[in-house]
Amino acid sequence: MAQKKQLRREMRQRKAALSPQQKLAEAQVVFSAVEQMPEFRHADSVLFYYSLPDELPTHEALVRWCGMKIVYLPRVKGDDLEIVAYSGSLDDDNAFHIGEPVGPAVDFVPPLVIVPAVALDAHCRRMGRGRGYYDRLLADAAVFKVGVALDCQIVPEVPCEPHDQPLDAVVAASLGVVYNPQK
Repeated sequence: MAQKKQLRREMRQRKAALSPQQKLAEAQVVFSAVEQMPEFRHADSVLFYYSLPDELPTHEALVRWCGMKIVYLPRVKGDDLEIVAYSGSLDDDNAFHIGEPVGPAVDFVPPLVIVPAVALDAHCRRMGRGRGYYDRLLADAAVFKVGVALDCQIVPEVPCEPHDQPLDAVVAASLGVVYNPQK
């Protein structure tokens, strides 16, 4: 746990050193690469996320993808994430004051899930913010999981625990698309 705590601190510093323009430029490369993936092209719907200021920006891709797919966003409910179809409306009146979708939750996970990360590695391992929301959501879901991140968030090895869910692919501007060799 101490190793993860230190890595999260290091990632905060790395991301803080980037300008908004650098983040946007990397996001354009990353989401263009995702759009070229067969898994994206064949999926009719996708679970995406509405980025926080320190994450790889998703807002432009979100608007574009709404014209291409049925887009779902996560919403925190207690210790879990629920999935809601994105209708263009977000509400930030919640415990974390982050934009969350408005509307009823669905009872399935879309076939393609774009997962945010604090850190990723080329072995398709992911470290999140530490609350395990995505690990719980994806534990039993038979879906294709793609981790996306800024280049500065790619590390040689992400420390993992048994409950950490491996990804099927990782995408970053400098890496391109890396598929999990274990899958």
